[in-house]
Amino acid sequence: MSYLAPKEFVTKMVDAGEAKIFMSTKDTLIRAYMAGAILALAAAFAVTITVNTGNPLVGALLFPVGFCMLYLLGFDLLTGVFTLVPLALLDKRPGCDMKGLARNWGLVFLGNFAGALTVALFMAIIFTMGFTQEPNEVGQKIGHIGEGRTLGYAAAGFGGMLTLFIRAVMCNWMVSTGVVAAMMSTSVTGKVVAMWMPILVFFYLGFEHSIVNMFLFPSGIILGGQFTWMDYFLFNEIPTIIGNVVGGLTFVGATLYSTHYGTKQARNAAGPVSPLAQPAE
Repeated sequence: MSYLAPKEFVTKMVDAGEAKIFMSTKDTLIRAYMAGAILALAAAFAVTITVNTGNPLVGALLFPVGFCMLYLLGFDLLTGVFTLVPLALLDKRPGCDMKGLARNWGLVFLGNFAGALTVALFMAIIFTMGFTQEPNEVGQKIGHIGEGRTLGYAAAGFGGMLTLFIRAVMCNWMVSTGVVAAMMSTSVTGKVVAMWMPILVFFYLGFEHSIVNMFLFPSGIILGGQFTWMDYFLFNEIPTIIGNVVGGLTFVGATLYSTHYGTKQARNAAGPVSPLAQPAE
């Protein structure tokens, strides 16, 4: 059967986290760059569909094509390594420490940001005919998305920042579920179907994804949005990253590890239980 039981795919999660810590700098950057670029292109695709159809659900239904593509190609998103890499430390894998975790997260951030920024520039050129015209309808939409999701949060004070943080937590709850879902099956069809569902949920509900925002917000600034780079980092990207870490690690990585992998290891360490054993009085 193509379906893997939880105790099998959770072991793959821990193995993947360990492998990412020891991955070379070159491979980590290349895989992160391509992941950021492909996800950014998928975001541009989804916004274009939404503008052209007037129906956000259609855009959300088709956005996961980018996520599925990048994971089938073996590329890495920051949201995914937030969930997987800490498991190698939790499992006390040899050589896995905070230095290795910080190195991986830092390199993936740089790669994702560079890839997303590249696509932001390319799409801005397309939307403005090489900056010789005003942005087209899609460009105008992207240009204004970042205003409410930076200055809008800031204007609401604590409530706005709390909303941003919770949206970021729930985002990586869903996105990391998609990452794990790809490990549940050994068939391409099974992987795609399993990934598609949680990614659709996150995108349609407007949760905050740090890598999608690496495309949308720089694009907005380039296309004339009324907010600054400082607004973007302070009132969106940094809080979103923190929320993404909490959501992915707490609701996906740690929970699956503790109830499947951790339980299995504890049971094995205790040894077999005799069916004749009687409970102590």
